[in-house]
Amino acid sequence: MSKLTTVNELDELLLEEELATSTLRSQLIVYNDDYNTFDWVIQCFIEVCGHTFEQSEQLSLIVHFKGKAIVKTGAIEELKLIKDELINRGLSAVVESFVEE
Repeated sequence: MSKLTTVNELDELLLEEELATSTLRSQLIVYNDDYNTFDWVIQCFIEVCGHTFEQSEQLSLIVHFKGKAIVKTGAIEELKLIKDELINRGLSAVVESFVEE
């Protein structure tokens, strides 16, 4: 192994090693707002996320009372498409990714 010349190189190597032994997870989070009705949010979850009526109703209540909810997990590419469609329909949504060991 060659001698490392900077702390940044060491940090990069440690990050690469961590990512190689970890799994990247992504989640779609929807936030509460004062504009969308329960019926509209439920309809969006059914049509865009593919949830059942019951799942959608429960998630809309969680969003309302807790301020936000994880409505779907999966591949980041898929979740970004769903997020974009929810935003187009007036909902407030983000995709967050994190490394899980």
